[in-house]
Amino acid sequence: MTDIDVVPADIAAAIDAASSRLRGLAAPLVYVPTIGSTNDAAASLATEGAVVVAGSQTAGRGRRGREWFSPPSSGLYVSVVLAPARASDPMRATTLLTLAAGVAIADGLAASAGLAVDLKWPNDVYVSGRKLAGILAEASRDIVVLGYGINLRLMAYPPELRDRVTSIEVECGSPVDRAPVLVETLAALHYRYNELLEGRFDAILDAWRRRAPSAVGARVSWTDASGPRSGLTAGIDDRGALLVATDGGVARIVGGELDWS
Repeated sequence: MTDIDVVPADIAAAIDAASSRLRGLAAPLVYVPTIGSTNDAAASLATEGAVVVAGSQTAGRGRRGREWFSPPSSGLYVSVVLAPARASDPMRATTLLTLAAGVAIADGLAASAGLAVDLKWPNDVYVSGRKLAGILAEASRDIVVLGYGINLRLMAYPPELRDRVTSIEVECGSPVDRAPVLVETLAALHYRYNELLEGRFDAILDAWRRRAPSAVGARVSWTDASGPRSGLTAGIDDRGALLVATDGGVARIVGGELDWS
């Protein structure tokens, strides 16, 4: 990893003040002014608890290889190294990590900005019907790198995104400091990650369901081996799979591309 910079004073002070709540998360904390992808940088560290924060990304990515728009001074771009393989039930902990992260981001945004968000399966954070944040978990050897991007400020979005995304500044009506958002999302992530490690999966699933209105009664369509399919969402199961009621019964979706009506 190149171009590592001194951690900005506002971030360093906020992390230090919250050390008792982070309990080893963000140790170390690496700040990079500009990087291709924070997930790639975090994977190279491969130390549980390490956090990489970037001022901008030139090759930020979302699910299924999509680009995550990451201009300078506009968003919070973070990756965290976690090790769900050491959980009491490692397979289930790893499977539910993305949902746990969504709950943590929702908790952190409520604490830092007073925002109530909607979670959309499997890994998107919405406010007022527009995307505010995204999450990407990528396995690398015995660790999982959990990346998240949060739109902080009003920015010049590409035309294809303009009507689909929002920011904390837009939703709150005023600028927001990045340091409290970073600290509160990391503190919430630490709490939810510990729930995973300790096998308290019902707490995560219940919290996610409360924040995900589209998980029940929303029309979705997708294509699988049998061809195009559609139905109404019917919640998630205890492994985090999306359930969809179709004419042929209940389908269980664990990945792939969904179109939401």
